[in-house]
Amino acid sequence: MSKLTLAAIAATSACAGAAVTAALFSSRPKQTPTPTITTTTTTTTAPTTTPIPIPNRPDTLSKPLTAIAPVDPTGIFQYGFPGPVADLNPTPSLASSYDRRTRNPAWVAEHITPASLALRAGDRKHSVFYEDPAIPEKFRARLKDYYRSGYDRGHQVPAADAKWSQEAMDATFALSNMCPQVGEGFNRDYWAHFEDFCRRLTLTYPSVRIVTGPLYLPKRDVDGKWRVSYEVIGSPPSVAVPTHFYKVVFAEDGRVGGDVAVGAFVLPNAVIPNGKSLGEFEAPLEVVERASGLEFASRLPVTRRKRLCGEVRCDIMVKDYKERQKSFQQAQAQQTQSRP
Repeated sequence: MSKLTLAAIAATSACAGAAVTAALFSSRPKQTPTPTITTTTTTTTAPTTTPIPIPNRPDTLSKPLTAIAPVDPTGIFQYGFPGPVADLNPTPSLASSYDRRTRNPAWVAEHITPASLALRAGDRKHSVFYEDPAIPEKFRARLKDYYRSGYDRGHQVPAADAKWSQEAMDATFALSNMCPQVGEGFNRDYWAHFEDFCRRLTLTYPSVRIVTGPLYLPKRDVDGKWRVSYEVIGSPPSVAVPTHFYKVVFAEDGRVGGDVAVGAFVLPNAVIPNGKSLGEFEAPLEVVERASGLEFASRLPVTRRKRLCGEVRCDIMVKDYKERQKSFQQAQAQQTQSRP
């Protein structure tokens, strides 16, 4: 990926500089056992009705209480837990986690296989965009938020990946699976070609898992300082327009405990010439994790990982859309027929 994008990702910590950049690529610190928690209760403190999670703070928990606390900060939980709350939403075609602050998903995960892409039970013309009833009403993205915004309702899990049933395809049209995306030159062009690249991986791998989501990365202002700035659409303005998007791809070889080709990519939410190599947008997985605040492969041993762009050519194919889809479907059908 470009040096400018890498620099932007590297600046997502509290401040930019050599120390921050080094920290992005530093190894994860060794975890230490959680110390025993010693607590003291009195008859003057009202008991809570539900167990309260205690933050993992070894620096404080290692010190036993020496006096009875005169206050109960966690007592506020009796009126409700402030959050943040992740609205987890599993559907037949995707699983997602919704960010109530930005009205965008934090991540959306999908799974595609040669068999799932070969089925044609769902038709896009029968699907409509809709506000997700699984999200509390005051936190939902609304259809009117996108009206005349100048942005597309950009699928994070594409409808074309869920043609195996109408129900599966319909689920991809929930606004909880959408982010505002630049239309011409991105969502309808390079981004669509990138989605096609992911589908074409099933010609080589029997199982492909993909996590997609938005990023809000800083850029350097004229005064030399890094700031995060993004547009907000809607009335009232509430839906954030991401500055970038990421995809983390896991191409599995099909064996239990087998190798997994991992690729992480960060693309700007902007017009991208079709001549750009997809490899220019490849990023270290750890950098994407730091930029997003998420972890994608904490349980995948390094010994099982391979670099996706070292295994396959990371490039998009730009052809007439109908011609590309026709040739792809024929290849999928032939591959499915040849499998035992």
